[in-house]
Amino acid sequence: MPPAPRHFLRDDDLSPAEQAEVLSLARAMKADRFGYRPLAGPRTVAVLFDKPSLRTRVSFAVGIAELGGLPLVIDAQATHASRGETVADTARVLARQVAAVVWRTFGQDQLTELAAASSVPVINGLTDRFHPCQILADLQTVREAHGRLAGLTLAFLGDGSSNMAHSYLLGGATAGLHVRICSPEAYRPDPDVLAAAAGAGGSVTATADPKAACADADILATDVWTSMGQEGQEAGRTSAMAPYQLNEDKLALAAPGCRVLHCLPAHRGQEITAAVLDGPASVVWDQAENRLHAQKALLAWLLGQRQ
Repeated sequence: MPPAPRHFLRDDDLSPAEQAEVLSLARAMKADRFGYRPLAGPRTVAVLFDKPSLRTRVSFAVGIAELGGLPLVIDAQATHASRGETVADTARVLARQVAAVVWRTFGQDQLTELAAASSVPVINGLTDRFHPCQILADLQTVREAHGRLAGLTLAFLGDGSSNMAHSYLLGGATAGLHVRICSPEAYRPDPDVLAAAAGAGGSVTATADPKAACADADILATDVWTSMGQEGQEAGRTSAMAPYQLNEDKLALAAPGCRVLHCLPAHRGQEITAAVLDGPASVVWDQAENRLHAQKALLAWLLGQRQ
């Protein structure tokens, strides 16, 4: 019987040592972009989308091709899932024909169900609860900017209950970062995620005080205030989160050499000012590119666990 596949459903599915291996491989793949071909054959990777996408769609499709594979990009709403086929049945069909499955969807429970029935690795391309592939790219970007990860302080401003905040907690703590999630009280992180992150390494803090969060931070990060599936909540969210805008005043509180992250798409003048997003502290374009390299490394690493 073949060994059970390794999945990447949330950030702490990788131990600190495993996360470091993936990030080291990502750095090597970036330096030698076409030198790694673990999917030569070509082996196919299915990439399913329930949500719109630019960076996830492009980075996985390009990355799979550069690894020598065939990206099979599927609009999940155009499949029989829209007519009631179960998630488990979908997993069983795909696993007999592809090397791995990536799914960008809504519920984390659906992704967990897919992985439970799959005999090939399943990767979280984004859910409402976590965005772990983005955080791998962010960690790669921070290491490029600062030369290290452990011991740095990252402050996230905005919706502390969002998938990005949850993944910064888990993935950042795994990397040894000191993670501060700064949000209105009504948008605090899930207590279970905070507890899990507290045991992962580094340190984690949830606060409603932007000045305290930004003070001497090495990295400032933010994301949109209203995500997909939250349409109709814009007014209330904007009112609550306006004090948490990432702007020049908050950047001035951070440590010298602070770098700014935003996973994009960005709304200049809302969660972040144009002066900060487009300014010298911003590494958002490196961050967007590093989705490609980090995900290539993750795919190669997960498939390597099955050999």
